Amino acid sequence: MKVSQKGLYALQAMMMLTRRYNQGAIRIRDIAYEENLPEKFLELILLELKNARMVESVRGAKGGYRLRRAPSEIRLSEIIRLIDGPLAPFGDADQLRALIDRDSDHSALYKVFLEVRDAAAKILENTTLADLISRGPADASYPKAINGKGSRKKKSESNVLPMLARGAGND
Repeated sequence: MKVSQKGLYALQAMMMLTRRYNQGAIRIRDIAYEENLPEKFLELILLELKNARMVESVRGAKGGYRLRRAPSEIRLSEIIRLIDGPLAPFGDADQLRALIDRDSDHSALYKVFLEVRDAAAKILENTTLADLISRGPADASYPKAINGKGSRKKKSESNVLPMLARGAGND
């Protein structure tokens, strides 16, 4: 399973909407700024999430986007499958089972892939947006904890998968 940059952006945006769940609709510009996401790309992501009925848009002066369902009802697996497709490295679980049956020479390998897919799927299917927010920030230096306002972060300061932000070769 690989989560694309688009998938990470979708998860970040959904987490931000979760943190502000009781505050009404949030403008795309505010989501993009606080989460350090490209605004135009975020518009396309939010449209996909809207079409999947995970978020809804509100028009007018107080318009923007908000979660359509409670954070406790939106599972990470839903978001990732919508944006990035199946959770398995070679398609969905049924495709892996077919490979196990068809290719006996490599069935042990495909069984391991299926086990990895099943373990990842179980975690993602049992983790909601509310669960993520209840875990809180990784450390006390989380910028929004001080005054409720986000601070613009540089790309290298990304709080999502920092090992990707630093680049390869920094082992």
